[in-house]
Amino acid sequence: MRRRGSGVLIDLMRQSDLVLFALCSLATFYGMLLILSATHTVYHGSLRYVAVQGVGYVLGTALYFLLSQIDVAEAGEKWKWLFAFNAGFILLLLTPLGLTRNGNRAWLGFDGFPLQLQPAEVVKITFIVLLAWQLVWLREERGLSRFTSAVQPAAHALFMFSLYYAVSRDAGSGLVYLFVFVCMAFAAGMAARWLLLGVGGAAAGLAAAWWFRLLRGDWYKRLAVVFDHEYDPLGKGWQQTRGMLALGSGGWTGQGLFRGTLTQSPYRSSLPERQTDYIFCVCGEELGFLGCALVILLLLAIVVRCLLVARDARTPMEGLVCVGMAAMLIFQTVMNIGMCLFLLPVVGLTLPFFSYGGTSVMTLFAAMGVVSGIKKRSRPEWLMNT
Repeated sequence: MRRRGSGVLIDLMRQSDLVLFALCSLATFYGMLLILSATHTVYHGSLRYVAVQGVGYVLGTALYFLLSQIDVAEAGEKWKWLFAFNAGFILLLLTPLGLTRNGNRAWLGFDGFPLQLQPAEVVKITFIVLLAWQLVWLREERGLSRFTSAVQPAAHALFMFSLYYAVSRDAGSGLVYLFVFVCMAFAAGMAARWLLLGVGGAAAGLAAAWWFRLLRGDWYKRLAVVFDHEYDPLGKGWQQTRGMLALGSGGWTGQGLFRGTLTQSPYRSSLPERQTDYIFCVCGEELGFLGCALVILLLLAIVVRCLLVARDARTPMEGLVCVGMAAMLIFQTVMNIGMCLFLLPVVGLTLPFFSYGGTSVMTLFAAMGVVSGIKKRSRPEWLMNT
């Protein structure tokens, strides 16, 4: 029985994309080292955060190899169930299980329990699969040059953003859906005029919302401090100002792991959210430009791997799923690093694989497991079990 069980495990690993898994694992281990340093002093040497991240990695690894066996084409056929799951899972935030942090009702779980789930993270995966199926169906049945063919998937993405934002007030995670839609629609061959019209309309809508004061109150200050760093340095600009101080003080090689002035300060306000939103600043202060370059290279390698799998995918739908997963990683990475560099507003998006969050790591490995399964099925049938 042991041999049979170990044989099944070996077969699962052999049929999966081990290169992608290795890249994700290296990024996660690097992130755990940074989390350990970020929490070492302020939380008095507690290993709680690293332990939670480790549990997330173990569970994520299991999901990676399990989802490598799933055929996304078959999942797409159950599009009604996927749509119901996406909407229903987000609506769970309105139940007593919904938890509020920093004004956003974006978590499911119980107060004090270390592993709490963000529905937006899970739904991103099923949303990408559903959107890929929708785009391929529209292209084959009607063509993507028609206006109606552009409106339907755009309405789908806008609905997901609006529903999630209305329930959680978390604009950052909601914006991922819109960015993923634009990238997948472009890759699917949607007419450029409709994409430009949509992006232009969104920009005009944002400008109108700003002008007529329709945005949530704190968003005006969040955007204002990006254009004028001296606008509210002790309020909305505090976190990014401290992050820039940490990031800029590291030089080429940093002050040394566990030696960063702000990272190792016992005061949380010295570098707020250091193990989550500002983990990149921790890296910059303690490991310098070279440490940050390694972070970017690892994430870039994961994105490139996803796009290579997309290029060789067996079906257009599978290729679009890989593009969507890559787009998700690109958006979160650019937004987080841009926030740390004080070039973009704070939207609460963490750095994939590096920031603290057990459920975030789990869902990221699950998403990459879907890509791994597509890589497996892109090979000739006679090679799949070798």
